[in-house]
Amino acid sequence: MNSPVLIACAHGTRNAEGQAAIRQVLADIEALRPGLTVVEAYVDVQEPELSGVVAGLPEGTPAVVVPLLLSTGYHVKVDIPKAIKGRPEVVATPPLGPDPRLAELLAARLREAGLGDDDGVLLAAAGSSLPDGSVDSEEQARLLAELLPNKVRVAYGASAEPNVPDGVAALRAELADAERAGTEQARGAGRVVVASYLLATGYFHDQLFKAEADVVTAPLLPSPALAEIALERYDAAVAARP
Repeated sequence: MNSPVLIACAHGTRNAEGQAAIRQVLADIEALRPGLTVVEAYVDVQEPELSGVVAGLPEGTPAVVVPLLLSTGYHVKVDIPKAIKGRPEVVATPPLGPDPRLAELLAARLREAGLGDDDGVLLAAAGSSLPDGSVDSEEQARLLAELLPNKVRVAYGASAEPNVPDGVAALRAELADAERAGTEQARGAGRVVVASYLLATGYFHDQLFKAEADVVTAPLLPSPALAEIALERYDAAVAARP
């Protein structure tokens, strides 16, 4: 019996580097699982659009939509279910995050950026108008904080509070207060380092540099970890099928 099709569904971006990074995830999935049919789809900006991809599947073809998204939000809760409605043979998985492997990847990006023990970390997520997105981002921040001695806070690029500029200002004030109090955490520079909790370069990542942080990390991609998580989500969905 053939395995269900894996539909890797990303947000979409006009940034060519970001587009290439997402397509590399699909290539990584195919390399990890030879013979698996992997199809790209998007919920915004790019083609092919998810609903068209699902409609183009022959009736009765089992498929699993894996959101290449980091948090539960409108796309996961509304757009994807709408796209697969009426196709019971097509199911969808949770997003890629939160996940301990993403925390490890974020910590690696922070180390690459020169994070010091006295710096504060602001996890910058895209944001969602739905509360589930903030819950997921806060859980990802908790997982990251377990790996670091630093203060870790969360802010959002859009649709949730605090926004990234306000988050940077609040964390900088928190570090200054700690320094004035003479606490151990505040020795040294006490910089604000934004951890880009975004898959790839694009509009939201570009906006992070306008928030007046001392350092902004690279996004999560490229990394084979994203393909590994995507396949794990896929396998769980396949195992849960009737």
